[in-house]
Amino acid sequence: MEGIVVKGIAGFYYVKAKDSVYQCKARGIFKKDGIKVAVGDIVEIQLNEGSDALITEIKQRKNFFIRPPIVNVDCFAVVFAIVNPEPNFAIIDRFLVMAEKSNMDIILCVNKVDLAEQAQVDKLKQIYESIYPMVFLSGKTGQGIEELKTLLQGKKCALAGPSGVGKSTILNALEPMVSVETGEISEKTKRGKHTTRHVEIFDTAFGAMIFDTPGFTSFEVLDADEEELALLYPEMQEYLGQCRYDNCRHIKEPDCCIREAVAEGKISKSRYNSYVEQIKEIREKSRKW
Repeated sequence: MEGIVVKGIAGFYYVKAKDSVYQCKARGIFKKDGIKVAVGDIVEIQLNEGSDALITEIKQRKNFFIRPPIVNVDCFAVVFAIVNPEPNFAIIDRFLVMAEKSNMDIILCVNKVDLAEQAQVDKLKQIYESIYPMVFLSGKTGQGIEELKTLLQGKKCALAGPSGVGKSTILNALEPMVSVETGEISEKTKRGKHTTRHVEIFDTAFGAMIFDTPGFTSFEVLDADEEELALLYPEMQEYLGQCRYDNCRHIKEPDCCIREAVAEGKISKSRYNSYVEQIKEIREKSRKW
């Protein structure tokens, strides 16, 4: 029987198949071959006594992410708060680079807009509105939730973003029957407390499946090469190949079209700064190897 892994805890995997959820163990051969079952996997299960079952086969994956450990994702809803905590553009852009590299659909979800000034909204629009679909919403008041439902309909979507930005609150607003635990912002660190402790997929009444993932603030590895990084910034693509040097990295080289576009305001300085920092990180990583 075929099903989808909706949760994994302490060596048990919970597989939804034919409107039932089965507690499963994975075949020992997977561990021997270095394969770990992940949330989102399409699997074959063999029923045993009662509701327990054995995962006997893992179907081919569309994509795979180590952190968070999820597979077969259609889109990323990159969630960040407009205030409390303030947006960290370097972290946001790391999420976006990861999603671009995986050819994911991307939605930017700006939460806590009910607490923001118009100038803060305008700043974010100036940086991202021409690049990605944006939804300004409030998980608490419900503003923007219906718009987000429309964008997510029919997709397997991961709510990705650092802790404390309101992912669980948004999930509860999207599907009230879920009742995911939410947390508050630490007054000392101004960072969120981790309320999601495992990865889980939730079905919704509006036709989407949503991964709820533990909050985190950065990726362990920036999985991109120096040569390809500019390709993962959509607003830079039209300028590629126009610089003086074919191997221009757009940092200090003369007659660089991307640096000129930044100076002219055609590319956001914030986005360019993220690109430069990521180039530095990639180079540092390569030196260690």
